[in-house]
Amino acid sequence: MTQNVESYESIRPLLYPESVAILGASENKYKIGNIQLQALIDGKFQGEIYPIHPKAEQIAGLKSYPSLTDVPNSIDLVIFCVAYDQIKNGLIACAEKKVKAAIIFASGFSEAGEEGKKLQLELAEYAKLNNIRLLGPNCVGLVNTSNGLIGTFSSSVLDVPMSGKRGVGYVSQSGAFGVLTYMAAAQYGINFNYFISSGNEMDTTMEDYIDYMVHDDEIEVISGYIEGAKNPEKLKQAAHKALEKKKPIVLMKTGRSDAGSRAAASHTGALAGSDKIYDAFFRQHGIIRVEDAEDVIAFSKLFNPNRLPKGKNTAIITSSGGRGINEADRCEAYGLNIVRLSDETMAEMRKTLPDYASVTNPIDLTAAASFTNPEFFLDTLKVLVNSPEVDNILLTEFPHSWDEHNEYFKEFITVAKNSEKFIGFFPFPLGEITYPQTTPILIENEIAVVSGALNPVRALSQLVEYSQFLNTVQTDGMEERYEHENIDDLLTPGAVLSESEASEVLARYGIPITKRYVTLSAEEAVERALQIGFPVVLKIDSQQIPHKTEADAIRLNVSSEEEVKEAFMEIMKNARNYNPTAILNGVSVQEMLPQGTEVIIGAKNDEVFGPVIMAGLGGIFVEVFKDIAFKIAPLSRQDAGTLLDELQAKAILDGARGQVAVDKEAIIDVLLRVSQLMLDYRDQIKELDINPLIVYENGIKAADAMLVVTEESIKKELIGG
Repeated sequence: MTQNVESYESIRPLLYPESVAILGASENKYKIGNIQLQALIDGKFQGEIYPIHPKAEQIAGLKSYPSLTDVPNSIDLVIFCVAYDQIKNGLIACAEKKVKAAIIFASGFSEAGEEGKKLQLELAEYAKLNNIRLLGPNCVGLVNTSNGLIGTFSSSVLDVPMSGKRGVGYVSQSGAFGVLTYMAAAQYGINFNYFISSGNEMDTTMEDYIDYMVHDDEIEVISGYIEGAKNPEKLKQAAHKALEKKKPIVLMKTGRSDAGSRAAASHTGALAGSDKIYDAFFRQHGIIRVEDAEDVIAFSKLFNPNRLPKGKNTAIITSSGGRGINEADRCEAYGLNIVRLSDETMAEMRKTLPDYASVTNPIDLTAAASFTNPEFFLDTLKVLVNSPEVDNILLTEFPHSWDEHNEYFKEFITVAKNSEKFIGFFPFPLGEITYPQTTPILIENEIAVVSGALNPVRALSQLVEYSQFLNTVQTDGMEERYEHENIDDLLTPGAVLSESEASEVLARYGIPITKRYVTLSAEEAVERALQIGFPVVLKIDSQQIPHKTEADAIRLNVSSEEEVKEAFMEIMKNARNYNPTAILNGVSVQEMLPQGTEVIIGAKNDEVFGPVIMAGLGGIFVEVFKDIAFKIAPLSRQDAGTLLDELQAKAILDGARGQVAVDKEAIIDVLLRVSQLMLDYRDQIKELDINPLIVYENGIKAADAMLVVTEESIKKELIGG
């Protein structure tokens, strides 16, 4: 029930209503209808509030009305504080009153079985027909701290400090976890502009709220908790807009199980677990995936659009050698580079630091800096901000003795403000004495201050990755189109195509394949082998025997006429023994390719994201090393190149240890053609493997292929075909 991708403004009445009615308002302070009403009052909602109760004349000092239609003025938002069996009549009243939006807390819908699912669909359709945007059901509502809209029965959200950093929006598919994150963020100095619990997403989805926040100029960081994407295309488009506006999207994604992939026929299907595909989707579109709520908070505290890290090279200033080493280890573990400082930089520091201080990175000022010589922090900063090899400067301690009037502190702030480098202070968590008295001034002057309890180093590494992605991404990358032939005649519904059929599919899409002939007799096999030239490869060709090695139905490096005859007879015999009911098309005789680098390119039609493309080290190693990476189709040329760069085997492709680099452009070309194939036939092709794909210094050829067709092939007009 998602709306058009440009309809973000239609959910504004949920966030910025001018009037709110509480359907099911109660005089009993222990009931949701009273808790919700009181939350709006205590939150100082900037609009009209109308309690709806069949008998009460007044609740909490506000005039009450028997029904929605009795309210004399227009109503933007209705908050349903009633059971699920009263929701339908309530929506009918909303439609009569021309209400724009509603929040539904009640459970008992799609999460409760088939009847609940049926009711949810019915209500969603009714709301859509009457232009009512819905949040929920089965949610804890939303909070907008900009206008006092506390649209939730979880009144504990009011019991948090409201003096922290703003500009962060948060949407969660888990209500309780979302509330806990909201409260934790406030305790650490982040006040979300929005907290939204999306619940069952009967109408509005997580993607809708992300899209809204992309367009909201008050929001700098968009964050959330996601269990599954309802509208990945909308999330993709929102992510691209967010990149253009330099607004990071930070999501905690749960559910790392790959159980759904175990029954797959191809390598790609077996390896492409749902979590890996989410990972690929996030990376491809610049969405930052985090591990826990603390990461969301830490990243939000670190992010400053005016001071993004320029790179990974990091210097640490510490007054504790042990702490400095610990942070250095942490930095390296998360992909930051504890840079070796130049001789010039170290010599410059030596001019002001004592001999007992260490000027190698991490820079240990010793305990003297914390007690007798706090000016060492300033002296070191002045050198590092002018060191070209340093991108980020981290302080593990900061002088507690300095106050706003201290001359050293004033100069420290001036030096930091005039530098474009990322500067952060990550104090050891020590309860009430964690932060020095100058912390608010540090933050005000764009020095990030984040407690070590939040793992700010991990957040910094994510911020660096985001900054680097911004500098390289092309959000308008065009999908390349290739001329190709129709393949409908080859796609037998439910079949695992034989190698010759799968190879023909590739050939019609311009992917180079080995020269091959399917032969029906040993004599014909010899004739074709002579035609191709020795050595040759012989393989069984059958839809029912996709894994030829398991059937002992493949022979390599066959080098004479006698060997061809012998191989033909053995392959046919072994194939019949392996699967007596299999239809044997014959034995494929094909050229024996010279040695090259074996890669695999595969594809899978994912139920959430559609066609997913995979690449990795090929041959038998794909299952051993599992060095694979994924992208979601359609691929741009940049996507295809990035896919290869994400492989650990990148060094092999680039020519490691004196080996010749392979033709990566040829691999990219195959990736783009496979992407187009999968999009053109997304309703018909379930899985595809090209393995091995032999790549050389110049050129590439597919040595083997497998293609699984969906059970019911749906004919459709080809995209650009």
